[in-house]
Amino acid sequence: MAEAIDEYFLKQVRSARPGGSVVADPDRLLRYFDAQLASRHLDFAARWLQSEGFGYYTIGSSGHEANAVVGAATEVTDPALLHYRSGGFYAARAQQYSASNPIRDVLASLVASTRDPMSGGRHKVFGHPALGIVPQTSTIGSQVPRAVGLAFALGRAKALRHRTPWPENAVVVCSFGDASANHSTTVGALNSAAYCAHQSVPMPILFVCEDNGIGISTRSPRGWIAQSLGRFPSIEYVRADGNDPAELMRTVDAAVATVRNRRRPVVLHLETVRLMGHAGSDAELAYRSSADIVGDYERDPLLASARALVDAGILTAADVEGRYQAMHETVMAEAAAMVDSLRSGASARLATAEAVMAPLADRRPAAVAAAESSLRPAQGGPGLTLAAMINRTLTDIMTARPDVLVFGEDVAVKGGVYGVTKGLRKKFGAARVFDTLLDEQTVLGTALGAALAGFVPIPEIQYLAYLHNGEDQLRGEAASLKFFSDAQFTNGMVVRIAGLAYQRGFGGHFHNDNALAVLRDIPGIVVAVPSSAAEAAGLLRTCVALAVEEGRVCVFLEPIALYHRTDLLDGDGALRCADNLSGDFGTITSHLDGDDLVIVTFGNGVVMSRRAASRLRERGIAATVVDLRWIVPLPVEDLLHRLARFDRVLIADETRHDGGVGEGVVTALVEGGYDGAIARVSSKNSFVPLGGAADLVLLSEDEIVAAAMRMMDVE
Repeated sequence: MAEAIDEYFLKQVRSARPGGSVVADPDRLLRYFDAQLASRHLDFAARWLQSEGFGYYTIGSSGHEANAVVGAATEVTDPALLHYRSGGFYAARAQQYSASNPIRDVLASLVASTRDPMSGGRHKVFGHPALGIVPQTSTIGSQVPRAVGLAFALGRAKALRHRTPWPENAVVVCSFGDASANHSTTVGALNSAAYCAHQSVPMPILFVCEDNGIGISTRSPRGWIAQSLGRFPSIEYVRADGNDPAELMRTVDAAVATVRNRRRPVVLHLETVRLMGHAGSDAELAYRSSADIVGDYERDPLLASARALVDAGILTAADVEGRYQAMHETVMAEAAAMVDSLRSGASARLATAEAVMAPLADRRPAAVAAAESSLRPAQGGPGLTLAAMINRTLTDIMTARPDVLVFGEDVAVKGGVYGVTKGLRKKFGAARVFDTLLDEQTVLGTALGAALAGFVPIPEIQYLAYLHNGEDQLRGEAASLKFFSDAQFTNGMVVRIAGLAYQRGFGGHFHNDNALAVLRDIPGIVVAVPSSAAEAAGLLRTCVALAVEEGRVCVFLEPIALYHRTDLLDGDGALRCADNLSGDFGTITSHLDGDDLVIVTFGNGVVMSRRAASRLRERGIAATVVDLRWIVPLPVEDLLHRLARFDRVLIADETRHDGGVGEGVVTALVEGGYDGAIARVSSKNSFVPLGGAADLVLLSEDEIVAAAMRMMDVE
C-alpha cells in the first residue's frame, strides 16, 4: 500500500520542468539522490515487513535524508556515532565501500536476521565496521559523550604518538535530533567539547543536529535550537537547509574541512522534516492537524533533490520517476527475498540463549592470564597500605603499557582526594594523567571514546554515589557495545570508584554509599572489590588484562575506609602487604581455617569478619572467612567448591538488605545445591546518615559475631 508521501512525491515530480540551473558536480548530486532513495524505500519496506509479521522496527529516516550529504562528505575512516534516523547517511557511506550492500544490511537488521553485519540479529542499529559507523543504542543523546571522548582521544593520540584504528586526520561525526539537543547528556557533552576547544585542546568533531522541529509529539520552540546550539564558546555554529541540495553540499564541505584541518568542533544545524510520524505505530493525528502533516510534504528532501536534478537538466521528470520506481523494486525485491529466506530457513535468527549472549561470553582466560603476568613488577617493595598498593600497581601498569590513560576529577595535580594517584602525573606526564570536568558523564564518555581510539582507559569516579550521575554511560553504552556489535567493537576499560562506607569523621550518604545493585545487573560487566593491599594489585592487573584481552568493562571498587588502614587487630600491621595475591578472575580467597562455619563476605566485611572470627575463637568456634573479591559475576563455581565441606554458611554483607550482594550469594548457593544451613546479616535498607548514626544502619562486627553464635546455637 502506497504511503501518502509517496503519492505526493510522484505527483510533484511529474510536473517538474527544466529551469536552466547549473550544478557543479552532477554525479555527486545523482549519488546523493540515490542514497536518499534507498533510505526512503527502506522505510517503506520496514512497514511492509512489519505488516507481514517479519519486521520489528519502524522508526524511519523519512524527511532526514539530507544527512546523506554528511555521509558522502566524510570518509569511511571518519568514525560516526549516529542518530537513529540516519538511513541516508548509511546509504551514502556505503557508496564508498564496494563490498557493502546497504539495502540488504538494513533489511537484515529490520528482521533481526543473523545476517545483519553489525549486531548479528540482536537489534536494529545503524553500524558497520568497514564504514566506520559505531552502533548506538536508542537512549537519547547517550552517544554524544563517547563521540566527544573519541575526538579528544584522537588529539591525545597524536601528542603521545599512539596509533589508533583511525587515521591521524580523522573527523568524528556525531548526529542527534533537536529533542535530544535538550537532554542533559547532550548539553554536557557539547559543553565538554567547548571546554576543551577553549583551551586549544584538539577536538575534531562535527556535531550534526538534525532539526525536524518535533520530538515524538512535543514541538521544539521556534528559534530555540539555533539559539541554544549557537551559544557554546569555541564551537563554530553553521546552519544548513536540508531542502537546498547545492547550498547544503557547500555548507557541509566547509564544515568538514574546518574540523579536519583546524581540529576544532563545529555544530551543523541541519534543518530537516519528519515525514510519516515518529514510527509506524505513531498516530500523528492525535497531536497534529492533517493540514500540518500534508504541508510538510512540500519540504521533502527527496523532492528538493529531484527538482534540482530536473531543473539542471541532469534528469527528466520521467527519468526521476523511473529511478524512484527502480529503487522501490530493488528494495522490495530484497525485502521479499529476505522474507523467503527466513521462511525457508536459509536465513536464520538467533535461536538459543547461548547464541544471543555469545559476545558477552567471549572468554580468553589464557590470554588474560598472560596479560596479567606481563604487568607484574620484577620485585616487590615495602609493606604498603591499600591506597599505596593501588598507586604502585597503577605505576607498574602505566610503565608496562604506554597506552594506559588515568583521568578523572582531581586525579592529576592533586593526586586524588585520598592520594591514590599521587605522583602519577609527574612520572607519566599530563598527556596520560589528567583532570576532567566535574561531570561523571564526561569522565565515562572520555573513557568510551579513548577505548575506541585504542587506549586502555582507567577513569576514576570520585565516589560511588556520584556514579549515578553518569551510570547510563556504563549500562547503555559501555557494557552494551560488544553485545550490539557482535563483538566487532569493544571498549575495554577499568573504572576505578572510591566507595562503600565506614569512614570515620567524614560521613553521610554521598561519601559512604554502600549500594551496588546498579552494577550487579549489567550484563557482561565485571566488578572487583579488594579488601586489603594483598588483594589489590592482582585484582587491578587482572581487570586491566580483561579490558585488553576480552574488551571487558571492569569496575574496580575501592573501599575508602580501608585505604590507609594498617591494622587488623590493634598494632599488628596485618593489613600492610609487600607481596600480593593472584587476581585470578572468578576465584575467591580464604582467611583462617576453621571447620565450624564459614563466613562469606567482601570489602570492609572481610576485615570485620576476620576480627569477628578472632572473637569467636575465644568462644570455641573455629571459623573460616572467605573473601569473594569478584562481585560481578560472582565466583559461583569456586565458591561452591570451597564451601562444600562446611555445614553452615554465614553471609556478612555490608550492602543493603534488599538488592545487596548477599541476595546473589544465597541464590547461588541454593541453585548450586548447597544443603547446609545458610544465614545472612547485612546493612539496613537505609541511606547512610552523618556521624555516629551511621553505626545504627551499617553492618557491624558485633552483628557478625551474634549471627555466628546463633548458627552454632551458642549463648
